[in-house]
Amino acid sequence: MFTIDAHLDLSMNAMEWNRDLRLSVSEIREREKGMTDKPDRAKGTVTFPELRKGNIGLVVATQIARFVKPDSTLPGWASPEQAWAQTQGQVAWYKSMEECGEMVQINNLESLEKHLQLWNDGTPNEHKPIGYILSLEGADSLVTINDVEKAYQYGLRAIGPAHYGAGRYAQGTDATGFMGKVGQDLLKEMERLNIILDATHLCDDSFWEAMNHFNGAVWASHNLCRSLVNHNRQFSDEQIKELISRDAVIGGALDAWMMVPNWIRGKSTPEGMNCNLAVMVDHLDHICQLAGNALHVGIGSDLDGAFGREQSPYDLNTIADLQTIPTILEKRGYTPTDIENVMHGNWLRFLRKNWA
Repeated sequence: MFTIDAHLDLSMNAMEWNRDLRLSVSEIREREKGMTDKPDRAKGTVTFPELRKGNIGLVVATQIARFVKPDSTLPGWASPEQAWAQTQGQVAWYKSMEECGEMVQINNLESLEKHLQLWNDGTPNEHKPIGYILSLEGADSLVTINDVEKAYQYGLRAIGPAHYGAGRYAQGTDATGFMGKVGQDLLKEMERLNIILDATHLCDDSFWEAMNHFNGAVWASHNLCRSLVNHNRQFSDEQIKELISRDAVIGGALDAWMMVPNWIRGKSTPEGMNCNLAVMVDHLDHICQLAGNALHVGIGSDLDGAFGREQSPYDLNTIADLQTIPTILEKRGYTPTDIENVMHGNWLRFLRKNWA
């Protein structure tokens, strides 16, 4: 089934992990054997061949570069200008992948419909470009508000104002506090340009401030439920209901610590914690119960978002295994229409509505 994944850190993997995503997963794992600089070495799950194998023809692909103050324990850049330069390197990588036919940017309704026609023409996927919608995860790299329009011109269509910790425009996961005037100005500019607000990673204070000041399109590319795993990274039922009321779509993430309670990084294992793909469906089902329908959930896997198989569902070897999700949904009583909506239909309805 044609599938959309609403959150993949492709350029981070290519530029910071130094992975050539044109290779097979097995080739990259073999290259990384013995490497210890990152915990997910030799355990990656995402490459272009695996996306095609899984019929994942459209992804939301990120730029990401955090600004950090000297006392921060988070990795990042010492100035917004350096962070901006990092994101521009990531744009250059996406452009190079377009030039060699691996990817194609999707940034308006015309390009979306053309791409869907290609991927649904009944021919094999092996040589089809992966469509990507460009998103910025954390807005720290926008040196000034003027950079929002610069980014829009090269194709940026969604922004998550915060990532982890305190941000320049909003406060993110594990932080508290409001967006303030500079964050509200960012939201105004996004609304002017019809840039999607990605509510993922916003702390509670900044989340509700954003909801009160932004009147444009909102989605949550990769998030799960606080009622199932109690952490500020997750959405409360009240936040989920707010997103539903705004006709948002929430993408189910596959980072194990978000999926099951009491995960201990570096110690817990997916097998030991019984973390499989059905657990993500538990979270999606919770959202569907709150909504009373299956119109507000999708896939936003975050696979290879600085973790690999050591922190992914045990029944997922590569991203192509997303194709087992329809069977899980069917066993839960979801209709064929519901399943299509989860795998691609809800994201497409959202884009068609907001890009019309």
